[in-house]
Amino acid sequence: MGFIGGRELPLYDHAMRILVVEDDRKVAGFIAQGLREEGYVVDHAPDGDEATTLAHVNEYDVILLDLMLPKKNGLQVAAELRREGRHTPIIMLTARDATEDVVRGLNAGADDYLAKPFKFDELLARVRAVVRRGGAGRTEVLVDGPVHLDRLKHRVKVAGKPLDLTPREFRLLEHLLLHRGEVVRRTELLEKVWDMTFDPETNVVDVHVANLRRKLREATNVDLIYTVRGIGYQLGGESPLD
Repeated sequence: MGFIGGRELPLYDHAMRILVVEDDRKVAGFIAQGLREEGYVVDHAPDGDEATTLAHVNEYDVILLDLMLPKKNGLQVAAELRREGRHTPIIMLTARDATEDVVRGLNAGADDYLAKPFKFDELLARVRAVVRRGGAGRTEVLVDGPVHLDRLKHRVKVAGKPLDLTPREFRLLEHLLLHRGEVVRRTELLEKVWDMTFDPETNVVDVHVANLRRKLREATNVDLIYTVRGIGYQLGGESPLD
């Protein structure tokens, strides 16, 4: 469980995930790279058909949806998702900024509208705003003892003091907090935090967990992350070694 304003709420069991639907690979790459640097998990769809397929398979916090797309345009994608009862916030991205296009996009089910070219900081602000408005069932602040993680502002505080984490360390801590008290397997961390399938030769998870554990230990003087040998890691709860 997590807390917002002192209220205990159920958690979404995934890191914040965004679907970028854009047929221009250069533009899509720019958006995706910026979002990943901010700590988001990002998927990309180059056309409307793949966008709807991914939206059926995965649970997204925001969909960034271009208007002009091959196979199925953004208006069709948005309308289809809304007809199915999917309430994922949608931000329509397009070079068109005429009033009629804005109206058509909003009527199709978009929550916001951003005309190209745009500044990345404005895109980030709009992403956070639609998640905040549409995320009544989502815990924005995850808490475990002295650790407070703000999922929208991407900030971590320990005992009231800011903790400097890399975007990857942030996502790792977020996932462990979402599964507080549970043993999280390395394979799950690779899939959810790195978007990688299991590679028995990689030690990328162990290296990042070691760095995160060290930073938390320096801030609290105690170990908050337990290692379950041969399986994975656990944050909070009773030590699995007891």
